[in-house]
Amino acid sequence: MLQPWFREYDPGVPPSCRYPDWTVGDLPRRSATRFPEHPAWIFYGRRVSFRRFDELTTRFALALIALGVRPGDRVALMLPNIPQSLIAYYGALRAGTIVVPTNPLYVSREIEAQLADSGSETLVVLDQFFPRLEEVRRRTGLPIRTIVTSVRDFLPPVPRLLYPFKAVLNRRWIRIDTRPPVYDFCDLLDRTSVPGQAVLPKPGPDDLAQLQYTGGTTGTPKGVMLTHRNIVTNAFQCRYWVPDFREGNEVFLGVIPFFHAYGLSTCQNLAVMTGCSIVLLPRFQVVDVLRAIQRDRISVFSGIPTMFSKISEFPQAHRYDFRSLRVCLSGGSGLPADVQERFERLTGVRISEGYGLTEAGPVTHCNPIYGEHPRGSMGLPFPDTDARIVDLETGRRDVPIGDIGELMVRGPQVMRGYWNNEAETKAVLCDGWLRTGDIARRDDRGFFFIVDRKKDLIISRGENVYPREVEEVLLQHPAVGDAVVIGIPHPLYGEAVKAYVVARSGRSVTERELIEHCGCLLARFKVPTAVEFRSELPRTVVGKVLRRLLRDEHIRTSDAAAAQRKVG
Repeated sequence: MLQPWFREYDPGVPPSCRYPDWTVGDLPRRSATRFPEHPAWIFYGRRVSFRRFDELTTRFALALIALGVRPGDRVALMLPNIPQSLIAYYGALRAGTIVVPTNPLYVSREIEAQLADSGSETLVVLDQFFPRLEEVRRRTGLPIRTIVTSVRDFLPPVPRLLYPFKAVLNRRWIRIDTRPPVYDFCDLLDRTSVPGQAVLPKPGPDDLAQLQYTGGTTGTPKGVMLTHRNIVTNAFQCRYWVPDFREGNEVFLGVIPFFHAYGLSTCQNLAVMTGCSIVLLPRFQVVDVLRAIQRDRISVFSGIPTMFSKISEFPQAHRYDFRSLRVCLSGGSGLPADVQERFERLTGVRISEGYGLTEAGPVTHCNPIYGEHPRGSMGLPFPDTDARIVDLETGRRDVPIGDIGELMVRGPQVMRGYWNNEAETKAVLCDGWLRTGDIARRDDRGFFFIVDRKKDLIISRGENVYPREVEEVLLQHPAVGDAVVIGIPHPLYGEAVKAYVVARSGRSVTERELIEHCGCLLARFKVPTAVEFRSELPRTVVGKVLRRLLRDEHIRTSDAAAAQRKVG
């Protein structure tokens, strides 16, 4: 068993404990104790030490308190992966508040809904996103306090001078100290002094730390309540999964969004907790990623399948040096076998696919970093995490090994519940177990395999059709680059199978060819009755296909066509 390294400087932790009673906001301070001059982050060449990082988080915490923010208040963060996102996240937690990560891609309606549901009175936002927020501010008066920052603020001198003039000009139109008040992020930091003994609130490990919004098992956005213990424990579980992890020496590629639980746990919190550097990239661009891997000697890369696919398909990718890479993690959606094979052939580094959901902090399973695992597996349960497969009818009876059922998990990373939603909480938390809503199976070696989402199950002609199975068959066709399958209403079958396909560059294929391809490999009731070709599929920032969007679009189109036929 690994000897917990944190006892070196936290001797009060009992010898039998693998997870200390730390709070998330204290992670920068603890790493500043061990690695004061080690870079906490690298942002387009600018390096900031853990000592400086800890000071900045303290300044931001004191600035929030001076503005009237109190422990337990919600502070929303609408930021990409830039230094301010780290400072604001840990600073807000050090002030005793509850952080509400907000997707920067949200439109005004979605921003308003999340601010209202969470009760967030303070929002930290990038200047580029401010116009969407301004509409909400005019209509509702929320948030009460807005703190604005820019990508330019923490750039090194030369990139700062080259930053687009239009973006600088647009920033000047944002009125500071208006009503509701708007504050400048850097001005707040500069105006706040840190006394010798800064007195800050001291939340406990079981206090609420974060509201992470998710569609949950029904698709309706809900705030997942994660405690400090949930978040810290999941970071430790990630740490224990890598047997030769090097505290203070790994270099993380910070391109997976930190406003998503996957990026927070496997990259941001893990790196900050262990004193490792994060190379921050606000958005995924293949050339920037390849240059960062080679220049900064990236050793840990948490990504989504789309990222690995685009890297391996990039024509000049073979010219870059991947020798520093040691650990590659994939999550967010299923990892296609051909994507994994091409990336591993290019880099010589294995991808370990994992599984999780926001309600579980989020990671619960992962394949071994170095050991062998069966193809298509999502891995083994994390340390101190229990998993079981129960029948789909009652949800209470364990099914035999190899049979399909709903996956349930239990562990110290599982959420407290949904914010202000007791009914939904009771629906998914049962006697300490979390219903994931995913259909899965387990083999005799203990490896788990996701079959599909319970809510995405297609029932055609009275038979169960799992979209993922059909998608995997479609992806086996050499002309198919991407594919998703949904169930559409059918007057005779109840539901029929429809496929959306993106063809590979330079390849062509017809609807009939793909239907015949599936007919050779699938039972008749599983074969798509229709194939629609797209240039790309609608996805979330972590790579999940928006099936609901495609289904709604199909229904609208069908209804419109039916109405037109009726008129005709």
